[in-house]
Amino acid sequence: MIIPEFEYVAPGDLQEALNCLASHGKEAVVLAGGTDLLVRMKQRLVKPSFVVSLKNLDGLRGIEERDGAIVLGAMTPLIEVLESDRIKKHLPVLRQAVERIGAPSIQHFRGTVGGNLCLDTRCLFYNQSRFWRSGRTPCHKNNGQTCYAEENSDRCRSANQSDGACALMALGCDLVVASSEGERVLPVEEFFTGKGESPFAITPEELVLEIQVRVPGQGAGSSFQKITYRSAVDFALVSAAVSVKVTERKVENVRIAVGGAGAAPLLLKEAAATLVGKAIDDTKAIEATSVLAKKHASAFMVENLGSSLEYRQEMTRILVRRALQEAIQWTKS
Repeated sequence: MIIPEFEYVAPGDLQEALNCLASHGKEAVVLAGGTDLLVRMKQRLVKPSFVVSLKNLDGLRGIEERDGAIVLGAMTPLIEVLESDRIKKHLPVLRQAVERIGAPSIQHFRGTVGGNLCLDTRCLFYNQSRFWRSGRTPCHKNNGQTCYAEENSDRCRSANQSDGACALMALGCDLVVASSEGERVLPVEEFFTGKGESPFAITPEELVLEIQVRVPGQGAGSSFQKITYRSAVDFALVSAAVSVKVTERKVENVRIAVGGAGAAPLLLKEAAATLVGKAIDDTKAIEATSVLAKKHASAFMVENLGSSLEYRQEMTRILVRRALQEAIQWTKS
Protein backbone atom coordinates (compact mmCIF):
# COMPACT_ATOMS: atom_id res chain seq x y z
CA MET A 1 0.00 0.00 0.00
CA ILE A 2 1.23 3.47 -0.92
CA ILE A 3 1.09 6.42 1.46
CA PRO A 4 -1.02 9.30 0.04
CA GLU A 5 0.64 12.59 -0.83
CA PHE A 6 1.16 15.15 1.94
CA GLU A 7 3.42 18.05 2.89
CA TYR A 8 6.14 17.10 5.37
CA VAL A 9 7.15 19.67 8.00
CA ALA A 10 9.96 19.22 10.57
CA PRO A 11 9.95 22.22 12.95
CA GLY A 12 13.25 23.15 14.56
CA ASP A 13 11.82 23.92 18.00
CA LEU A 14 8.69 23.51 20.09
CA GLN A 15 7.24 26.96 19.41
CA GLU A 16 7.57 26.46 15.68
CA ALA A 17 5.81 23.10 15.98
CA LEU A 18 2.95 24.59 18.00
CA ASN A 19 2.58 27.47 15.53
CA CYS A 20 2.45 24.96 12.70
CA LEU A 21 -0.33 22.99 14.41
CA ALA A 22 -2.22 26.21 15.11
CA SER A 23 -1.99 27.17 11.43
CA HIS A 24 -3.09 23.85 9.94
CA GLY A 25 -5.47 22.49 12.62
CA LYS A 26 -7.34 19.35 11.55
CA GLU A 27 -5.43 19.18 8.26
CA ALA A 28 -2.25 18.21 10.14
CA VAL A 29 -1.15 15.14 12.07
CA VAL A 30 1.78 14.74 14.43
CA LEU A 31 4.54 12.27 13.58
CA ALA A 32 6.44 10.91 16.58
CA GLY A 33 7.83 7.41 15.97
CA GLY A 34 5.35 6.71 13.17
CA THR A 35 4.87 3.00 13.92
CA ASP A 36 1.08 3.38 14.02
CA LEU A 37 0.49 6.57 12.01
CA LEU A 38 2.18 5.35 8.83
CA VAL A 39 0.13 2.14 8.83
CA ARG A 40 -3.10 4.10 9.23
CA MET A 41 -2.08 6.44 6.41
CA LYS A 42 -1.47 3.47 4.11
CA GLN A 43 -4.92 2.14 4.97
CA ARG A 44 -6.39 5.61 4.23
CA LEU A 45 -7.74 5.77 7.77
CA VAL A 46 -5.92 9.10 8.02
CA LYS A 47 -5.46 11.41 5.04
CA PRO A 48 -3.60 14.52 6.29
CA SER A 49 -2.50 17.43 4.15
CA PHE A 50 0.42 18.10 6.52
CA VAL A 51 2.59 15.75 8.59
CA VAL A 52 4.38 17.59 11.41
CA SER A 53 7.45 15.63 12.52
CA LEU A 54 8.75 16.08 16.08
CA LYS A 55 12.14 14.51 15.36
CA ASN A 56 14.04 17.77 16.01
CA LEU A 57 12.45 18.48 19.40
CA ASP A 58 15.18 17.08 21.64
CA GLY A 59 13.66 18.86 24.63
CA LEU A 60 10.78 16.38 24.58
CA ARG A 61 13.10 13.40 25.11
CA GLY A 62 14.41 11.97 28.34
CA ILE A 63 13.48 10.72 31.80
CA GLU A 64 14.22 12.72 34.95
CA GLU A 65 13.14 13.08 38.55
CA ARG A 66 11.67 16.50 39.35
CA ASP A 67 9.77 17.75 42.41
CA GLY A 68 8.96 14.27 43.64
CA ALA A 69 7.82 13.01 40.25
CA ILE A 70 9.32 10.94 37.45
CA VAL A 71 8.94 13.02 34.28
CA LEU A 72 8.97 11.38 30.86
CA GLY A 73 9.23 13.51 27.74
CA ALA A 74 6.59 12.58 25.18
CA MET A 75 9.23 11.89 22.52
CA THR A 76 11.22 9.53 24.76
CA PRO A 77 11.89 6.29 22.83
CA LEU A 78 10.40 3.18 24.41
CA ILE A 79 13.84 1.62 24.65
CA GLU A 80 14.88 4.36 27.11
CA VAL A 81 11.99 3.39 29.38
CA LEU A 82 13.19 -0.22 29.36
CA GLU A 83 16.76 0.83 30.16
CA SER A 84 15.88 3.35 32.88
CA ASP A 85 16.85 2.39 36.43
CA ARG A 86 14.25 4.84 37.78
CA ILE A 87 11.46 3.14 35.88
CA LYS A 88 12.66 -0.32 36.85
CA LYS A 89 12.80 0.61 40.54
CA HIS A 90 9.70 2.76 40.95
CA LEU A 91 7.32 1.99 38.06
CA PRO A 92 7.50 -1.73 37.21
CA VAL A 93 3.98 -1.62 35.71
CA LEU A 94 5.14 0.86 33.05
CA ARG A 95 8.24 -1.16 32.26
CA GLN A 96 6.20 -4.34 31.89
CA ALA A 97 3.72 -2.57 29.62
CA VAL A 98 6.44 -1.16 27.37
CA GLU A 99 8.05 -4.61 27.11
CA ARG A 100 4.82 -5.90 25.58
CA ILE A 101 4.39 -3.15 22.97
CA GLY A 102 4.74 -4.49 19.45
CA ALA A 103 7.89 -6.02 17.98
CA PRO A 104 11.04 -5.06 19.94
CA SER A 105 13.13 -4.61 16.79
CA ILE A 106 10.83 -1.81 15.59
CA GLN A 107 8.59 -0.35 18.27
CA HIS A 108 11.12 -0.17 21.09
CA PHE A 109 13.54 1.85 18.97
CA ARG A 110 11.07 3.86 16.85
CA GLY A 111 8.04 4.04 19.13
CA THR A 112 7.73 6.80 21.74
CA VAL A 113 6.02 7.12 25.12
CA GLY A 114 3.72 9.91 23.92
CA GLY A 115 2.95 8.17 20.66
CA ASN A 116 1.81 5.02 22.44
CA LEU A 117 -0.25 7.04 24.91
CA CYS A 118 -2.03 8.69 21.97
CA LEU A 119 -2.63 5.44 20.08
CA ASP A 120 -5.96 5.77 18.29
CA THR A 121 -8.78 3.42 19.28
CA ARG A 122 -9.05 0.28 17.21
CA CYS A 123 -11.79 -2.01 15.91
CA LEU A 124 -11.85 -5.14 13.75
CA PHE A 125 -14.35 -3.44 11.45
CA TYR A 126 -12.39 -0.19 11.11
CA ASN A 127 -8.68 -1.03 11.07
CA GLN A 128 -8.75 -2.59 7.62
CA SER A 129 -7.65 -1.60 4.13
CA ARG A 130 -9.65 0.91 2.09
CA PHE A 131 -10.67 -1.91 -0.28
CA TRP A 132 -12.00 -4.03 2.62
CA ARG A 133 -13.98 -1.08 4.01
CA SER A 134 -15.41 -0.19 0.60
CA GLY A 135 -17.80 -3.15 0.84
CA ARG A 136 -19.62 -1.56 3.79
CA THR A 137 -21.24 1.76 4.55
CA PRO A 138 -19.04 4.01 6.76
CA CYS A 139 -19.10 3.34 10.50
CA HIS A 140 -19.30 5.95 13.27
CA LYS A 141 -15.53 6.23 13.45
CA ASN A 142 -15.42 6.88 9.70
CA ASN A 143 -18.06 9.66 9.87
CA GLY A 144 -20.93 7.25 9.26
CA GLN A 145 -24.05 6.26 11.18
CA THR A 146 -23.38 2.55 11.82
CA CYS A 147 -21.51 0.45 14.36
CA TYR A 148 -20.67 -3.04 13.13
CA ALA A 149 -19.41 -4.14 16.55
CA GLU A 150 -22.72 -3.52 18.30
CA GLU A 151 -26.02 -3.50 16.43
CA ASN A 152 -28.02 -0.26 16.75
CA SER A 153 -25.29 1.50 18.71
CA ASP A 154 -25.51 5.28 18.44
CA ARG A 155 -21.75 5.70 18.93
CA CYS A 156 -18.40 4.21 18.04
CA ARG A 157 -17.48 1.14 20.11
CA SER A 158 -13.81 0.95 19.17
CA ALA A 159 -11.36 0.04 21.95
CA ASN A 160 -8.25 1.55 23.46
CA GLN A 161 -5.46 -1.03 23.10
CA SER A 162 -2.51 1.08 24.26
CA ASP A 163 -0.44 -0.86 26.78
CA GLY A 164 1.29 2.31 27.97
CA ALA A 165 -2.01 4.14 28.48
CA CYS A 166 -3.38 1.29 30.61
CA ALA A 167 -0.27 1.33 32.83
CA LEU A 168 -0.30 5.12 33.17
CA MET A 169 -3.99 5.06 34.10
CA ALA A 170 -3.17 2.67 36.94
CA LEU A 171 -0.36 4.98 38.09
CA GLY A 172 -2.56 8.08 38.06
CA CYS A 173 -0.18 10.39 36.20
CA ASP A 174 -0.57 13.97 34.97
CA LEU A 175 -0.04 15.08 31.37
CA VAL A 176 1.35 18.45 30.31
CA VAL A 177 -0.16 19.57 26.99
CA ALA A 178 0.55 22.77 25.10
CA SER A 179 -0.67 24.88 22.22
CA SER A 180 0.62 28.15 20.78
CA GLU A 181 -1.45 29.91 23.46
CA GLY A 182 0.13 28.16 26.47
CA GLU A 183 0.29 25.02 28.59
CA ARG A 184 -2.17 23.13 30.78
CA VAL A 185 -2.05 20.03 32.97
CA LEU A 186 -4.52 17.17 32.60
CA PRO A 187 -4.93 14.23 34.99
CA VAL A 188 -4.74 11.08 32.88
CA GLU A 189 -8.40 10.30 33.64
CA GLU A 190 -9.40 13.57 31.93
CA PHE A 191 -7.16 13.02 28.90
CA PHE A 192 -9.48 10.31 27.55
CA THR A 193 -13.02 11.18 26.48
CA GLY A 194 -14.38 7.63 26.35
CA LYS A 195 -15.64 8.35 22.81
CA GLY A 196 -14.33 6.08 20.07
CA GLU A 197 -14.82 8.74 17.39
CA SER A 198 -12.69 11.32 19.25
CA PRO A 199 -10.86 9.56 22.09
CA PHE A 200 -8.63 12.38 23.39
CA ALA A 201 -9.60 15.56 25.22
CA ILE A 202 -7.13 17.77 23.36
CA THR A 203 -7.60 19.90 20.27
CA PRO A 204 -5.73 19.40 16.96
CA GLU A 205 -3.64 22.44 17.92
CA GLU A 206 -2.38 20.86 21.16
CA LEU A 207 0.60 18.61 21.76
CA VAL A 208 1.46 16.32 24.69
CA LEU A 209 4.79 17.51 26.10
CA GLU A 210 5.46 15.28 29.09
CA ILE A 211 4.08 12.71 31.49
CA GLN A 212 4.47 13.22 35.25
CA VAL A 213 4.19 10.27 37.64
CA ARG A 214 4.53 10.76 41.39
CA VAL A 215 7.35 8.66 42.83
CA PRO A 216 5.69 5.86 44.83
CA GLY A 217 6.86 5.66 48.41
CA GLN A 218 7.53 2.69 50.64
CA GLY A 219 5.04 -0.14 50.36
CA ALA A 220 4.17 0.54 46.72
CA GLY A 221 3.89 -2.11 44.03
CA SER A 222 2.46 -2.43 40.54
CA SER A 223 1.94 -4.92 37.72
CA PHE A 224 0.79 -5.13 34.09
CA GLN A 225 -0.83 -8.20 32.53
CA LYS A 226 -1.91 -8.74 28.92
CA ILE A 227 -3.41 -11.45 26.74
CA THR A 228 -2.91 -11.58 22.96
CA TYR A 229 -3.16 -14.09 20.14
CA ARG A 230 0.62 -14.08 19.68
CA SER A 231 3.42 -13.58 22.19
CA ALA A 232 4.78 -10.52 20.34
CA VAL A 233 3.59 -7.81 17.93
CA ASP A 234 -0.12 -8.13 18.78
CA PHE A 235 -2.36 -5.55 20.40
CA ALA A 236 -4.10 -6.61 23.60
CA LEU A 237 -7.35 -8.54 23.48
CA VAL A 238 -7.62 -7.34 27.06
CA SER A 239 -5.06 -6.06 29.55
CA ALA A 240 -4.95 -5.10 33.23
CA ALA A 241 -2.71 -2.78 35.20
CA VAL A 242 -2.65 -2.36 38.96
CA SER A 243 -0.84 -0.11 41.43
CA VAL A 244 -1.11 -0.66 45.18
CA LYS A 245 0.09 0.96 48.39
CA VAL A 246 0.45 -1.29 51.43
CA THR A 247 0.78 -0.20 55.06
CA GLU A 248 1.23 -2.65 57.93
CA ARG A 249 0.32 -5.55 55.64
CA LYS A 250 -3.00 -3.98 54.67
CA VAL A 251 -4.01 -2.39 51.37
CA GLU A 252 -4.09 1.37 51.86
CA ASN A 253 -4.79 2.35 48.26
CA VAL A 254 -5.23 0.58 44.92
CA ARG A 255 -5.90 1.60 41.31
CA ILE A 256 -7.11 -0.92 38.74
CA ALA A 257 -7.15 -0.17 35.01
CA VAL A 258 -8.38 -2.43 32.21
CA GLY A 259 -7.40 -1.96 28.58
CA GLY A 260 -9.05 -3.31 25.42
CA ALA A 261 -12.52 -2.92 26.89
CA GLY A 262 -13.74 0.61 26.15
CA ALA A 263 -12.62 3.64 24.18
CA ALA A 264 -10.42 4.60 27.15
CA PRO A 265 -8.50 2.51 29.66
CA LEU A 266 -11.15 1.76 32.28
CA LEU A 267 -10.34 2.95 35.80
CA LEU A 268 -12.35 0.61 38.04
CA LYS A 269 -12.74 2.69 41.18
CA GLU A 270 -15.60 0.74 42.75
CA ALA A 271 -13.87 -2.62 42.34
CA ALA A 272 -10.63 -1.20 43.73
CA ALA A 273 -12.40 0.26 46.77
CA THR A 274 -13.51 -3.21 47.90
CA LEU A 275 -9.88 -4.17 48.52
CA VAL A 276 -8.92 -1.15 50.62
CA GLY A 277 -8.32 -2.11 54.25
CA LYS A 278 -8.01 -5.82 53.46
CA ALA A 279 -4.98 -7.88 54.48
CA ILE A 280 -2.53 -8.50 51.65
CA ASP A 281 -2.82 -12.27 52.11
CA ASP A 282 -6.63 -12.23 51.94
CA THR A 283 -7.03 -14.31 48.79
CA LYS A 284 -10.82 -14.25 48.98
CA ALA A 285 -10.84 -10.45 48.94
CA ILE A 286 -8.50 -10.40 45.93
CA GLU A 287 -10.74 -12.85 44.08
CA ALA A 288 -13.87 -10.87 44.95
CA THR A 289 -12.26 -7.68 43.63
CA SER A 290 -11.30 -9.49 40.42
CA VAL A 291 -14.85 -10.75 39.93
CA LEU A 292 -16.25 -7.24 40.41
CA ALA A 293 -13.66 -5.86 37.99
CA LYS A 294 -14.86 -8.35 35.38
CA LYS A 295 -18.48 -7.36 35.96
CA HIS A 296 -17.83 -3.65 35.52
CA ALA A 297 -15.46 -3.97 32.54
CA SER A 298 -17.81 -6.40 30.79
CA ALA A 299 -20.44 -3.68 30.47
CA PHE A 300 -18.14 -1.81 28.05
CA MET A 301 -16.99 -4.77 25.97
CA VAL A 302 -18.29 -5.70 22.52
CA GLU A 303 -17.01 -8.14 19.90
CA ASN A 304 -14.71 -5.71 18.11
CA LEU A 305 -11.22 -7.21 18.52
CA GLY A 306 -11.47 -10.59 16.81
CA SER A 307 -11.95 -12.71 19.91
CA SER A 308 -15.12 -13.90 21.58
CA LEU A 309 -16.71 -11.54 24.06
CA GLU A 310 -17.04 -14.24 26.72
CA TYR A 311 -13.34 -15.11 26.54
CA ARG A 312 -12.19 -11.51 26.93
CA GLN A 313 -14.59 -10.96 29.82
CA GLU A 314 -13.33 -14.01 31.70
CA MET A 315 -9.71 -13.08 31.02
CA THR A 316 -10.38 -9.69 32.60
CA ARG A 317 -11.02 -11.42 35.91
CA ILE A 318 -7.92 -13.57 35.59
CA LEU A 319 -5.62 -10.73 34.54
CA VAL A 320 -6.82 -8.40 37.30
CA ARG A 321 -6.26 -11.15 39.87
CA ARG A 322 -2.76 -11.84 38.54
CA ALA A 323 -1.92 -8.13 38.50
CA LEU A 324 -3.13 -7.67 42.08
CA GLN A 325 -1.15 -10.66 43.30
CA GLU A 326 2.05 -9.55 41.58
CA ALA A 327 1.69 -5.92 42.66
CA ILE A 328 1.25 -6.99 46.28
CA GLN A 329 4.22 -9.32 45.99
CA TRP A 330 6.29 -6.40 44.69
CA THR A 331 5.58 -4.45 47.91
CA LYS A 332 7.38 -7.16 49.88
CA SER A 333 10.64 -6.87 47.96
